[in-house]
Amino acid sequence: MRQHLDIADVESRTKIRAKYLRALENEEFGMLPGPTFVKTFLRTYAEALGLDPQVLVEEYRATYESRDEPDHLQPLGPTAAARDRRRGAGIGPPRGPWVAIALVVVAVLAVLAVIGLVGGDDEGGGGEQRARGEATTETQPKTQTKKEKPAQPRRVTLRITPANEVYVCVDTGPGTDVQFNGIISEPQTFRGRKLRVNLGKTDVQVTKNGKPVQIAPGPEAVGFRFTPRSTTPIPLGERPCA
Repeated sequence: MRQHLDIADVESRTKIRAKYLRALENEEFGMLPGPTFVKTFLRTYAEALGLDPQVLVEEYRATYESRDEPDHLQPLGPTAAARDRRRGAGIGPPRGPWVAIALVVVAVLAVLAVIGLVGGDDEGGGGEQRARGEATTETQPKTQTKKEKPAQPRRVTLRITPANEVYVCVDTGPGTDVQFNGIISEPQTFRGRKLRVNLGKTDVQVTKNGKPVQIAPGPEAVGFRFTPRSTTPIPLGERPCA
């Protein structure tokens, strides 16, 4: 009010929606998607007004931020009980008369092979000559076509598709200008030689140069550094807009 600003002015400056600005003003933090949004928006809002963002963030952490530990991740793959059930269901190698039948089949095939070899000797030299001709044909060198490796991309094309509203901050490295800082609800594409991304939660699908990036869905914030050849997680204190 002292700076003669209204919510619309601050929304234009910070790219934060007016409903979230009002929630910050009224300390209705439950209206925001999570603690990461609250701290990021508090910093951005304070900087736009010329205030000390660290004081506001520390006050929020001391008063409102939950200190609960995240639930332990469930182990992947079938449990021991499921494996025991499969063993109990009788899944395993065949036993009993099948072994004897298999032995009989092998013996019959061996006899037929011996008969074929003996019969081949009675055919005279013609058969031997044909065999030599076939061997000569098979040993002729074949021309192999060398496949060219596809060229490695020199830029990163990143597409983020949220399942619902999600906070996103993108820059190209420490100390660089922020390319995007806000909430998206529709797919967005970002490009650059290198990109750093801070996601408010992992309920999103991310592709880099057309290939999916493996991110386990969840409510926790994550950060990544993308180059044409690598994808690297970023610790909490080093993420953009954090």
